[in-house]
Amino acid sequence: MTENKINRIAEVLEEKGMKNNDLVIHFNVKKETVSRWVNNKQQPTLNTLNDIARFLQEDVRNLLYQSEWTKNKL
Repeated sequence: MTENKINRIAEVLEEKGMKNNDLVIHFNVKKETVSRWVNNKQQPTLNTLNDIARFLQEDVRNLLYQSEWTKNKL
């Protein structure tokens, strides 16, 4: 079974020169939680994703991969 990547948190962190630990500290969550987010093993809630976007000063849409349906329509 192929693993679907849903969020781009890892890529955006890298683009910003930031590390997982920056999210751990800012959101006061466990390292394991952030690791699951950036490795797409678990997804943050929509509210948390929005908070992450604010923290990273990004549009929340930039934290998500484009859906297959959208790719096929464009």
